[in-house]
Amino acid sequence: MNNSQILELLHSEVKPALGCTEPIALSLAVARACSLFPDRKPLSVRAFVSANIFKNGMGVGIPGTGMVGLDIAVALAVVAGKWERGLEVLKDSTPDDVARAKALLESGIIHVGLSDTTKKLYIIVTADFEGGHRAEVIIEDDHDRFTSVCKDGVQLLLPAKEAEEDTEAPSLLNSADYDLDIRAIHNFAVTAPLEDISFILEAAELNKALAREGLTHKYGLQVGRTLSINDHDHLTYFGQSLISRCMALTAAASDARMAGSMLPAMSNSGSGNQGITVTMPVVAAAEHVLATTEQLTRALILAHLTAIHIKHYLGKLSALCGCVIASTGAACGIVYLHGGDYEQITFAIKNMVANITGMVCDGAKEGCALKVASGVSSAVQSAVLALDGICVSEKDGIIDLDIEKTIRNLGVIGSRGMQTADDMILEIMRCK
Repeated sequence: MNNSQILELLHSEVKPALGCTEPIALSLAVARACSLFPDRKPLSVRAFVSANIFKNGMGVGIPGTGMVGLDIAVALAVVAGKWERGLEVLKDSTPDDVARAKALLESGIIHVGLSDTTKKLYIIVTADFEGGHRAEVIIEDDHDRFTSVCKDGVQLLLPAKEAEEDTEAPSLLNSADYDLDIRAIHNFAVTAPLEDISFILEAAELNKALAREGLTHKYGLQVGRTLSINDHDHLTYFGQSLISRCMALTAAASDARMAGSMLPAMSNSGSGNQGITVTMPVVAAAEHVLATTEQLTRALILAHLTAIHIKHYLGKLSALCGCVIASTGAACGIVYLHGGDYEQITFAIKNMVANITGMVCDGAKEGCALKVASGVSSAVQSAVLALDGICVSEKDGIIDLDIEKTIRNLGVIGSRGMQTADDMILEIMRCK
C-alpha cells in the first residue's frame, strides 16, 4: 500500500462518532429510512440486527436520553435523526426530542429483534408510513455502509457520497488491496509529510474533551474520576505516575461515552471506545515527556494504524474486547514517544498479545471503562518492558518470532477460536 492508500485507510477508519457505534449504526439506518418519507407519520418501525449488534446495544447509554438499549436508539432516530451526519446521526437531538422519543416508545410501534444472519455486522430496518408507504434500509459489514435503500419496493440510485463511500467501495481494511504490516506502518508514521497526517490531532481533541467530561461529572462507574482523585488514600493506592494518568484519562472518557454523554468520540475501526483507548494513553504519555506536536502526531498515527492493522484480522465485531487491540496500538505510540525503534515497537506488541489476549466482550456498557483501564495498564507495562529490550519469547504460547504471524495468531483466536464463547455470552445476556 502506498502513502495515499494508507491515508485513505486512516480516513475511512478514524472518524467522529456520537454514542456507542452499534446502536448508532441502527439509528443511522432508521434515520435513512425515515428520510424517504419525511412528511408522513411512521406507523411501525421494525429492525432486525446481527447478534453482535444486539449484544453491544443492550446495555449501553444512548446519548442525551438517560436510557440504555436499542429501542430508544430507534425512537430517537425516528424523531430527530439526520442520516447525513453519519455516525453523529443523533448530534442535533434536544431534550424535547428525547421526550417525544420516549412517548413514541410507549406507543408500541417500535420493534427490535435478532436477525438469523451469520454476519457480524448486519442491520435491516423496515418502516411503514401513512398512505401505505414502506421504506427498507440495510447496513452491513461497516457501521455506516448502506447496501440497500428501498422506497416502496424500488431500489434507489444512491446519492454520490453514499454510493462512493458506503456501498460501492468498502473500506480498504476488508478489500483485496489491503497489504500492510508493522514495518510499513512504522515507516509511514515516521516519514509521512506532517501536513498529510496532522488531521489525527482531532482524535486527541475530541477524546480529551470526553476525558474531561468524565473526570468532571459522575458518569457510569466513575472509574476515571476514582483513579484521578488526589486525596491521601487514593494517592496511596494509585500515585501520580504515568500509568495512573493514562488509565484515568482513558477510563474517564469511556465512563462518559458509555453512560450517554452528548460529546462525540473519535472512533477507530468503527469503535468509539477503541478510538479512545488508542488515543488517550498516547496523549498522556506525550504530556509526560513534553513531546512536540509533531511527535504526538506521529505517535498517534502509529498507534491508530497499528490498531487498524490488528483489527483487519479480527473483523469489525468479535468476542475479543476491542480494548485489547486499541491498547496494543497505544503501547506502540508510548514506545515511540520515549525514543523506541521499530524492534522495540514489535516487542511491545508481543508483550501485549502475551498478556491480555482472551479478554472477552460481553456487550457495550458502563463497565467497559474497567476493561479499558486494564488494557491501558497493560499497555504501559508492555511499553516499559519493550524499551528495556524485554520481549516475550516465541517459545511462549501464541507468540511467534515473526510479528505478523503473532498478530495473525491473535486474529484467529479472536475471530474463530472464541466464536463459541461469543454465542454463549449472548445467550447468557438474553436470558438474564
